[in-house]
Amino acid sequence: MTELAVAPAPTDFIREVVADDLRTGKHSRIVTRFPPEPNGYLHIGHAKSICLNFGIAHEFNGVCNIRMDDTNPTKEETEYVDSIMADVHWLIDGWADKNLGGAPLYTSDYFDQLYEFALELIEKGKAYVDDMTPEETDEFRRLGKESLFRNRSVEENRDLFARMKAGEFPDGTRTLRAKIDVNAPNVWLRDPVLYRIRHAAHHHTGDKWCIYPMYDWAHTLSDYIEGITHSVCTLEFEVHRPLYDWILQALELPPPVPHQYEFARLNLTYTVMSKRKLIQLVNEKLVNGWDDPRMLTIAGLRRRGVTASALRSFAYNIGITKYPSMTDMAVLDHTIRDEFNRTAERRLAVLHPLKVVLTNYPEGQVEELEAVNNPEDENAGKRKVPFGRELFIDAADFMETPPPKYFRLKPGGEVRLKYAYIIKCDEVVKDSSGNVTELRCTVDLESKSGGATSNRKVKGTIHWVSAAHAGHAEVRLYDRLFTAGEPDATGDFKSCINPHSLEVVTAKCEPALAEATPEKRYQFERLGYFALDPDSTATKQVWNRTVTLKDTWAKMEGRAPSRP
Repeated sequence: MTELAVAPAPTDFIREVVADDLRTGKHSRIVTRFPPEPNGYLHIGHAKSICLNFGIAHEFNGVCNIRMDDTNPTKEETEYVDSIMADVHWLIDGWADKNLGGAPLYTSDYFDQLYEFALELIEKGKAYVDDMTPEETDEFRRLGKESLFRNRSVEENRDLFARMKAGEFPDGTRTLRAKIDVNAPNVWLRDPVLYRIRHAAHHHTGDKWCIYPMYDWAHTLSDYIEGITHSVCTLEFEVHRPLYDWILQALELPPPVPHQYEFARLNLTYTVMSKRKLIQLVNEKLVNGWDDPRMLTIAGLRRRGVTASALRSFAYNIGITKYPSMTDMAVLDHTIRDEFNRTAERRLAVLHPLKVVLTNYPEGQVEELEAVNNPEDENAGKRKVPFGRELFIDAADFMETPPPKYFRLKPGGEVRLKYAYIIKCDEVVKDSSGNVTELRCTVDLESKSGGATSNRKVKGTIHWVSAAHAGHAEVRLYDRLFTAGEPDATGDFKSCINPHSLEVVTAKCEPALAEATPEKRYQFERLGYFALDPDSTATKQVWNRTVTLKDTWAKMEGRAPSRP
């Protein structure tokens, strides 16, 4: 399947700033960055940030760095670094991969420089070592009170900070704090902590360090060291921007210096975006790992069958704004359907097989009927589908006592088999428990689809597969993980986990599906869009439903289907 480029290039307030900076000569080359914390897998909100930062670099012939924000060794792992790199490359390869400035960079690579910058701040009398506990620090900052250790001499602060680095003090006993204004209206300027003691091995630097920089200190100076021109963050960091600017000014760093810009993060219905909650789902085995297709992690979306091009299109459709909003999950579903309708080949599969015997069709006879691979793509071609006396239809397409205006198969009723004939149900065969096991039908041999005598019309058309030629496959029918539109608002997000978010069935498939490949997407006619799962083997196919053909949740909620 051909990847679809995102076009035309989007326009938003950040791109307008970038374009103006290039036009006025403020910057000769744009450098952005994507700085994930390697303490979990990336989710769809990160995909929006990746598309923005790499998109800007791609559109303005600049560079985007991947930088692991690895300043908390107790929560970070190499596994997460590897997963982040896999996700980023999958999302941007073939689109903006030439704008990858280094894969990856690490904040921990700059620890020596960050320490020297901290010494410089101490020498300027703008930082001090504090002996208060974390709880006391938080309380004093809340009340706007000075620490008792705020007026230590430069010499004492320099000595204590060096001893902190040497590992003389236990965790939590001392911190390095900026000396700004304890009564500042913005609490982030009330002498924030810059370094804390943490005797823990680091996934990248090992046991070299026992003091680790806080986010604002490390993030700001890493941007400066890398020559970042536009440091793009989500909106919750807007209150951090004065501290970002203060650090750069307090150190009197020579230009060019970076500037921080904020945009509204992605909020999506029927999911949670908190990494802490995603970790809960994984650790408590409420899902089958980080790449569970019900998870809105990039790994989960990829395994479910969502393509990189569809995810990039989604990021473009929802736009970049300054104002928080909630995006309906249906917008993502619509974006996927829109692409797959144009690109996915059609195939026949029966998820809940019910046997049909055509009593007037010759035993042993097999026809090769012609089926269209994709009516939306004239170059997709056609294929042959075998047809014989015994078939499988979906049990959902038969009802013994149907309601009015039921146009599928019923006793005495007629339907057309897709690409084939009109059949009529004559007899219903049941087992000793009263369950329907077989339908005995007659076929109108003059009604072949596409034939010269096929002008007889019936209202219902259903899918089928030939019983003698059907392949077997495991099909995983995924649905939304949560039943509540806003799980976070319920007070206990785990209480609204959808018990029907996964149904596993053994399906019957037309023979052409035996040649399916993992990189292609397929529409199982009348059922949805599907992709092969990595669990598939040479002897057993496993299919994941990526998305249904229609927005079934819109009907349940009594609303119109969403559009981007």
